[in-house]
Amino acid sequence: MKLLLATGLALILAVPAFAEPARPSLRGDITAKRDVITLGDLVADAPADLADRPLFRAPAIGATGTIQVRRIAEAVAALGLDAPESGGRLQVSVQRAARRIGAPEIEAAVKASLARLRGLDPATVSVLFEGEAPSLSVPLELDGALAASEVVYDPRLRRVTALVSVGDRQATLRVAGQVVETIEVAVLVRALARGETVAAGDVAVERRPRDGLPAESAADPSALVGQVAQRPLPAAMPLRAGDLARPDLVARGEAVTIVYETPGVALSMRGQAKEGGPMGAVVSVLNPASKKLIQATVIGPGRVMVGPPGGQAPGRVAEALPSR
Repeated sequence: MKLLLATGLALILAVPAFAEPARPSLRGDITAKRDVITLGDLVADAPADLADRPLFRAPAIGATGTIQVRRIAEAVAALGLDAPESGGRLQVSVQRAARRIGAPEIEAAVKASLARLRGLDPATVSVLFEGEAPSLSVPLELDGALAASEVVYDPRLRRVTALVSVGDRQATLRVAGQVVETIEVAVLVRALARGETVAAGDVAVERRPRDGLPAESAADPSALVGQVAQRPLPAAMPLRAGDLARPDLVARGEAVTIVYETPGVALSMRGQAKEGGPMGAVVSVLNPASKKLIQATVIGPGRVMVGPPGGQAPGRVAEALPSR
């Protein structure tokens, strides 16, 4: 008998005690994907048959709201359940999930409609929206393309209004703005000090509104590389023709080599530049032997050429250069 009692006791002790069911608890801050917030959205381990029961309306698409924990407890009690564990929380934050469409996409849709209806080139215009940059929040499940309709354009005022929407107008936004013609201009990526040389990475091309730009604004960045700033130039400023200049390859007062070349004739001598100039510039050069000034074209550092390339007659060259 004692053996049977001992065996029975051992079996009882060997059987694990049944664990108590987990008490439902608040999930914490949540992201709602539908118009309503259910018991299962808010409470973990909620009864399966009640988990899909709507309790509250969700915030507007893309918006955030809060629900007081006491209100959740009241809603749960109305279903005949005990209040869930709150972990000391007083409120729960609810964010409504959304796909955000920003100003660049909205501008592209408006420009596409202007191109179709008015023949404007989307590449050469931009839309400056009135007020804050527009944005449109749409449900995650709404996959339709953004389109602009009800477009009204005043070519005299260059003002446009439009209704942008996704899907079958399930999400809409009315916008208004100014249509601005733009052109490509070269701008500095960084500020340059006076006398600093432009490197390849210092210049970029941007589209800027045509109105207000100087007529001589530069557009080809490759043509500016190697030129020198004529004054301090700030970053992001559209460059004008007079802002930069080619560097002088001949300095005033510098000793230079004067070259004269024609088929069958090659002469050179030393001279003194009476003025500086960049590549291709015509400068005055003094022949120290004859004390005569000649006009020569800068062809390289410390080198100038006279003769046919500069339009100088051979007779004049012969007077200025000694025979060899």
